[in-house]
Amino acid sequence: MTAALRKPMTIEAFLAWEECQDLRWEFIGFEPVAMTGGSNAHETIGGNLGAQLLTLLQGKRCRVRGPTMKVEVAGRIRYPDAFVFCSGAARDQTVIRDPVVVFEVLSPSTSHIDRIEKLREYLAPDSIRRYVILEQDAFAATVYLKQDGAWVVSILTDGDTLGMPEIAADLPLSSIYEDVELPATQPGDF
Repeated sequence: MTAALRKPMTIEAFLAWEECQDLRWEFIGFEPVAMTGGSNAHETIGGNLGAQLLTLLQGKRCRVRGPTMKVEVAGRIRYPDAFVFCSGAARDQTVIRDPVVVFEVLSPSTSHIDRIEKLREYLAPDSIRRYVILEQDAFAATVYLKQDGAWVVSILTDGDTLGMPEIAADLPLSSIYEDVELPATQPGDF
């Protein structure tokens, strides 16, 4: 039996290749992986988040981007649902290498990637101070905060506010979940 071995792709080769593609692709360190579409709830949460951050950051030096702009973290290329960066960016720039806050909205098919692989990647760069995972099927967020060189984890639910002093912004969780129809919960559900 003969197996053909492919040479791993570099980030530079991936970026040049992806520029010619019709779909969005993430780069997982050695090969591209196609991005899938999102649900109505996913789009609503992401849209609310982006709109709220855009308003909160107006007139400040930090900017919100996503979900169509890339970040490079830990040798990989990702498309977070939203992220905030505070450095400058050229008009034609397509990759940000120093995000400060990163947001992912969980999808059932990619939950393990967001909670494990992307968590490890987003916690690696010095620039990222906070990684926020937003549940799609529940009014909840898991927040990873870099504090004194260690990561502190907290859970936010209905009525909580996401404080982000690193970008001088506070965001009520209720504004992120506005107009999102969540499944009915049973006693004991998260």
